Amino acid sequence: MTLFKKPVSVKGTLLVLLLPAGIGLMVLAWLVHGLLLDRMAREFVESRLKDEVAFLEHQIRESGGRIDTLQTGDYFQEVFHHSFAIQSPFRTLISPESWTPLLMPLLESGPDGATQVDRRGSADSPSSILAYRASFRIGDTPIVVIVSEDLGALKRSQAELHAWTAIVSILLIVLLVAVIWLGITLSMRPVVTLKAALKRLQDGEISRIAVQAPEEFQPLVQQLNQLLDSLDQRLERSRDALANLSHSVKTPIAATRQILEDTSRPLDAPLRHEMAARLGDIDKQLEAEMRRSRFAGPQVGKSAYPVKQARDLLWMLGRLYPEKSFELSSELMEERRWPLEEHDLNEVLGNLLDNAGKWSEKTVELSLLEEDGRMIMRVEDDGPGVHSESVPSLGVRGLRLDEQTPGHGLGLAIVREITERYGGTLTFDTGARGGLRALIDIPWT
Repeated sequence: MTLFKKPVSVKGTLLVLLLPAGIGLMVLAWLVHGLLLDRMAREFVESRLKDEVAFLEHQIRESGGRIDTLQTGDYFQEVFHHSFAIQSPFRTLISPESWTPLLMPLLESGPDGATQVDRRGSADSPSSILAYRASFRIGDTPIVVIVSEDLGALKRSQAELHAWTAIVSILLIVLLVAVIWLGITLSMRPVVTLKAALKRLQDGEISRIAVQAPEEFQPLVQQLNQLLDSLDQRLERSRDALANLSHSVKTPIAATRQILEDTSRPLDAPLRHEMAARLGDIDKQLEAEMRRSRFAGPQVGKSAYPVKQARDLLWMLGRLYPEKSFELSSELMEERRWPLEEHDLNEVLGNLLDNAGKWSEKTVELSLLEEDGRMIMRVEDDGPGVHSESVPSLGVRGLRLDEQTPGHGLGLAIVREITERYGGTLTFDTGARGGLRALIDIPWT
């Protein structure tokens, strides 16, 4: 059975840890105070007794050893508040006389210096005294002087002071509890603020946590905001992937539908083969998007055939835009491979060619080059082109320069995203035919 159950509350945990520690420190301080008080009081009294013995010795030496001429008795007790004893071969003085049983043994024999005497004397004498003894000679006359103080009275004063110290310590403990409670309450206030921020985040009032949390809570707030950023990025990637998928299958579907709707030509074996190829492209694109949802970036070890894939795309777009001419310009061999995914290369070339075919007047030209270890793809049309001030806007997701033309504003954005994923660049300018020229430059990895 567990004797100590850990509190579930932070406030309770801090109180359980801090309160006993505070009480323990107070008790330790009170005990140390008692020991130091007793030691300091003894040293102080001993020092006073020593000074008064020196004073009496001086007085006796001034009187030439005649102790009967000294101003002692009530005067000495009223001034110094101590008992004394003086002994010479001719006379012994003890004041007050009730202390005689305690002081006589010290006068007759005993060491010089401070001595504590505990003995039960008469009812008028104390049970414990601190005495300071000094012996000296004046000529041939031996003199013994003792000055003493009642330790019982001193201890009663110490006990009273120690009791007041205990009372003050208890009050300080109560104050400590109040201060700890107030400190914990104020320290937990940011938690309340953070809880309110989380509630507002859940209700959709805010998108990020921006509370002024203390230093200890800053890592928690940062981790929560990073988690929200990660979730937003995942959601954005999912939306982009869905849009990319929808856009990528649009062109093969349109080409297949064009073939089916062309009643002037019989559906012979070559056309059936081309339709099956286009449907295969759709299946590959669906599979590639599903694979991309599990892995980020290009697939290592994959390669594409740029010339072969370009010819297939040109044939498909020629079917989609039968009134326009799609031309390929390249010195690459049919078997030449590029370190790109087949689907990515189809996406890049297909979107650029589809965009060019949509705006061209008669001709679209695709050029495939290799220069200084870089893969270069250039698509140029003879259409109206784009104004220079609108060129920077090309490739922005969802942005379309002409809302009257069918489309969703995703094609060039997809091309830019794929190009940047391979570390390449996409630029636009005016081509030699007067239309738009798109240039993709990807380093050979």
